[in-house]
Amino acid sequence: MRPGPRNSITDVAGLAVGNAEDRTLLTGVTAVIPATPAVAAIDVRGGGPGTRESDALGPLGTVEVVHGIALSGGSAYGLDAAGGVMDWLRSQARGFAVGDARVPIVPGAIIFDLATGGPKSWETPPWWRLGRAAAEAAAADFALGNAGAGLGARAGGLKGGLGTASFVADGVTVGALAVANPLGSVVMPGTRAPWAWWLEQAGEWGGVTPPSGAPSTLEHAFSGGARANTTLAVVATDARLTRAEAGRIATMAHDGFARAIRPVHAPLDGDTVFVLATGSAGPPGDLAALSRLGMLAADCVARAITRGVVEAEPLAGLPAWRNLPG
Repeated sequence: MRPGPRNSITDVAGLAVGNAEDRTLLTGVTAVIPATPAVAAIDVRGGGPGTRESDALGPLGTVEVVHGIALSGGSAYGLDAAGGVMDWLRSQARGFAVGDARVPIVPGAIIFDLATGGPKSWETPPWWRLGRAAAEAAAADFALGNAGAGLGARAGGLKGGLGTASFVADGVTVGALAVANPLGSVVMPGTRAPWAWWLEQAGEWGGVTPPSGAPSTLEHAFSGGARANTTLAVVATDARLTRAEAGRIATMAHDGFARAIRPVHAPLDGDTVFVLATGSAGPPGDLAALSRLGMLAADCVARAITRGVVEAEPLAGLPAWRNLPG
């Protein structure tokens, strides 16, 4: 078991990620684009979610595959981003053929970043345009930290951001992409050690460990009071999964939130996990292999969340992890 060559969700062959930002409004969009339609599922755990097409991916829905995923800032305004991703996919002749039309299926979810900074007025909401730009920019390599939907993110009292991680094991690749914007913290109180320090691979956040192996307190400082926050994740794998199996992976992947964030799944968080399965590596084989895949997905999610904060830079008065003492 090891990280993929990029330590990125795009280690899953055929997957691309694109970012677009409005650096005046301090918001952005991240688009995940599979080269071919992918089996998809969703699991929502936060108390205040903002999602689009989520019912279509539920157990009673009939949509088996999707053509992209849109992650956006902007709170409810940001749900427009999926329309921009759809428009770019349509321009590439991707989507379900309906007569002479093409209808791409693009589920989406949003974070609350309207309190990060920047003006709160605009002539035209930018998120549709940002969604299209993010899809157009999709590639194997992409920026992390203050990029895409992570631009306006905050993580407790620190700057949040966009992170990614991957594992290759038993001929299967699994990766995660996360927009870390939780109410909770990803670091132990009074230290710069991530809660998920023990999951670090290949020095991806500098080998920081707790000074004495455990925090001196478990208390969390709710700076600014309870806000509308959210952490979003996309898990991708080249395993061939049914939609029900993808749904089980989405459920298991939420454990990665708990490994990286304290407190997690708060009443005003909209924590959401999407799963994409491209199928190029074949089926998992048995339930034990599916369980292992879910375990790796959860670990990748925890690492991606942590990396999103580690890679972030100070912005709008929010300090960055890299500037913490120690």
